[in-house]
Amino acid sequence: MTSSSDGPSPAAHRVSGDSAGRALEMPSPLSLAGTALFLDFDGTLVEIAEHPDDVRVSPRLRGLVEELSRALDDRLAIVTGRSIAALESLLGPVEVALAGSHGGEFRPGGGQPTEPLASPLPGAVVGALQAFSERHGGLLVEPKPFSAAVHYRHHPEARDALLLQAQELAATFDLEVKHGKQVVEVTMPGSDKGSAVARFMQLPHFREARPTFLGDDVTDEDAFHVARDLGARHSRGRAAPHRRQLPSR
Repeated sequence: MTSSSDGPSPAAHRVSGDSAGRALEMPSPLSLAGTALFLDFDGTLVEIAEHPDDVRVSPRLRGLVEELSRALDDRLAIVTGRSIAALESLLGPVEVALAGSHGGEFRPGGGQPTEPLASPLPGAVVGALQAFSERHGGLLVEPKPFSAAVHYRHHPEARDALLLQAQELAATFDLEVKHGKQVVEVTMPGSDKGSAVARFMQLPHFREARPTFLGDDVTDEDAFHVARDLGARHSRGRAAPHRRQLPSR
């Protein structure tokens, strides 16, 4: 698991590789005072499973996340590549802020409505990926509202052809490609975790805090960059000396 607040971040990629590149520096110790915390789900809150639906979720996890959110005065959000509906089918109706589908869905707080931040993925894209899957031994295609992921864990030999297919679809439909741990995903523009973190940080109760993002994959790099940049601004603002206007003589 990797975290980022205001430390260095790996280089950004339009099409990311299987590894996250050079390691991030260890962040400073987390303090509840003045911190906004953003949590990835798969690989961070739960272990990655062979099938996305097979992850094991501790029955205590939802309560722990909600308790931590209260301790942070609601400055906590789960930011996941899963849709919000898929997340809550596993975790339950968690009463914290959420961003799903890599930021394509945005819920500013528990019990509040979900806002779409991207346009729906064209059905033709999912159809093309499903046809590709059938031609290559039956890869797992995971459609989402604003993206579609293809898992090649059981067919590693399909990796290069899958990346080429994803890049062709991206060029045709103006999409972005994310390459994570044995998964390739095509996403609609505006559907990334960095945009979600930036949007949360515009909310009044997040605005003056220093963001910290916890994640484990290259699909979290956008959020690492935003957390680093906003964290650096927060540190500069706190460090700026107060200048008092001297009376004129």
